[in-house]
Formats: sequence, C-alpha cells, structure tokens
Amino acid sequence: MMHQPLSGIKVVDLTRILSGPFCTMLLGDMGADVIKIEGPKEGDPVRKAGAIVNDLSWYFASFNRNKRSMALDLRSEHGKDILRKLIQRSDVLVENFRPGVLAEMGFDEASLEQINPRLIVASINGYGSTGPYADRPTFDFVVQAMSGFMSTNGGVEHPALRSGPPITDLVAGLYAAFGIVCAVRARELTGRGQRVDAGMMTSMLSMFAYLTSDYLATGQLATRTGNDHPIAAPYGMFSASDGEIAVAPSTDEVLSRFLSIIDLAHLLSDERFKTNELRLLHRKELNSLINESLKTDTQTNWINRLNSGGVPCGRVQNVGEALSDPQMIHQEMVLEVDHPSHGLVKMVGFPLKLSETPCSVRFPAPKHGEHTREILEELGMQHIADSNPT
Repeated sequence: MMHQPLSGIKVVDLTRILSGPFCTMLLGDMGADVIKIEGPKEGDPVRKAGAIVNDLSWYFASFNRNKRSMALDLRSEHGKDILRKLIQRSDVLVENFRPGVLAEMGFDEASLEQINPRLIVASINGYGSTGPYADRPTFDFVVQAMSGFMSTNGGVEHPALRSGPPITDLVAGLYAAFGIVCAVRARELTGRGQRVDAGMMTSMLSMFAYLTSDYLATGQLATRTGNDHPIAAPYGMFSASDGEIAVAPSTDEVLSRFLSIIDLAHLLSDERFKTNELRLLHRKELNSLINESLKTDTQTNWINRLNSGGVPCGRVQNVGEALSDPQMIHQEMVLEVDHPSHGLVKMVGFPLKLSETPCSVRFPAPKHGEHTREILEELGMQHIADSNPT
C-alpha cells in the first residue's frame, strides 16, 4: 500500500459538526489513522444534516471519509478507561469542546501528559482556550460577526453581510491541521508532544491581509466597496453585452493590457486616471467608460480575449457550474466514492496535489460505531469486544 505523509500517525478524534471533522478529514486524507469517537446512541449530529441520499447524509460523508467510528460513552468510567488506552497508543488527540470540558471529563493537561507525554493535543474553539471569552459558546455566524469579517462584506450602503460558506469553521480546522503537522515535526526534534490551539476568531483575523495591515498602519477602517476593490481601480465586476465579467488588473502592466484590449489605452494619459490614487477617486467615471466599451461584445468573447492577453478575468459561476468546470474536472475536484452500504457518493476532491504521496480516499465515511469491535481488539480488549459494551 502506498505510503502517505501521515501514514502511521494515530489520531483520536473527539470532534463533531464541522471545524474538528474538517481538520481530522485533512489528516485522514494524508494517511493518518483517524478514530472518530461518537456517543453510543446517535453520534455526530451532522449524520442527520444536509441532503440525505439512501439514508446517508452526504454532508457527513464529505467530511468524515478516511475515518473509523467507535461508539463510546465518555460519561461512564468504563468509556473513559477505553479512551485512556486509546490515548496511550495514539499520537494526536483532537477536540472541539468548549474550553474546560475535556478537563471536567478527567482529561486535563497534566493527566494527558501523564498518560502519554508524546501526545499532541489539538483544541479547536471559538476564541482560544484562555482569555475573557474562552468560556463563551459560539458558532460560525457569530464569529463572522465578531471577527470583523462581516463588516467588510457587501456594499457601502448595505448592512454587514455573512459569507455563504461556514468560513470560520473551515479556516480554524485548516489551521488546526497545519498546527498538528508542525507539532508532529517538532516532536521528532524534541521527543515531546504539545498543545495546539486554533480559535475561530483568531484564525479569521489572520486572513484579512491589507484590511488589517492598513488599519494598523493608519487607524483608518476600509469602507465596504461591494465588488470593487478597496485599494485598486479598476478592479471588479463589469458588464459585457450579455453578462458580467470579473476583471482583476492588479498591476500597472496588467491594467495597460486590459485597457489596450478594450480600446481604452488613451485613458492612462487622462488626468483623472494617471495613478491608482486618482483612479480610486474617479472610480465611477472609469467604470462607466469600461462598461461602455465592454458592452460592444459578448461575455465569452471578452473573456477569451482578455485571458489570451494575460488579464485575469472570468464570469460568475454558481456552485454547480464551478464543480462541472472543465478545469475542475481535470483537477479531479469531484470524487465518486463507492459506499458499501449507501451506494455511490459524490464529494469534493483534494485541493492539495502531492506528486509522490497524493491524498486518497482509503475508505468512505463510517457507519455509526462501525469499527468499535475492531478498535477494541487492537487495544487487546477482546473480552470487551465480545460483550460489546460501550
């Protein structure tokens, strides 16, 4: 069997819903052995969320591939004893409880270090494990609001706007996976595990690029500009004869190409548009002139001409169009996974491409508790496996 970057790394996954399962899915895609611990009765709530096809949530299936499911009652001492044995033999523990919950269960930092000093403990939460907000409950929508992210979306005359995807969950999960991989490497150097803490709000703040750097430099907040770029003009959505085109001429060289292709090269010598600062001041006039020129031809023709001329552009696609885009098909961004109990399941593929050790779906999302007996046998608890208490 092909080795993958995380082959041989054992992960105990105590997470549910999205941020944690996304993190552990990434680890599983890279070859880690992920054991998903679920409650004995119903398991992860996402099993019942989203579109259900042949009694399977495709939402759950998409974020829980490459995992084994163990049903375990962590409120019982018996369940906690089994978890301790798992932790002893594992490399990573991932949880997305509110801070303090794991300690209340009897697995505080000191206890975990005693059980396994090489253990890497990753926590995903709303605001970080310490500080005045550490105990607050939260969800993606709230963090989008609290982080400042919502305040940057939408037009200047419109209220703050959330993003469609649950972006704060996903970014925190991505950072947690990155932190875990860093901690695994650090353990090779030091021989010891450590804590990895990924907060949804801290993760989002790190993603604001010039929005935070400009504020820290000047104290000025960027205004919402809709599809126009806050610090570059022209840059945004423009109208061809039959539809809109997103155009991103981010440098003077690309801008020169853009205006030449649409027969407006003379605007670069216009006193209103000679510099980016002037173009920002006269953005409405400039956009109007560009739209007049673009309306002389179709969306498709302009996109072909602009891309051939080295000007980044494209049309707005819906999710279905993006998934069926020929480039995304070439990149294998839709996978078809044969689930032995539920038939063919389609899911988003691997955005990261490794030439020698690529990601792979070794097995589909597990049934609730499907691997409980198998994992107990691996722990040398055959007698428990035979009686199957959880």
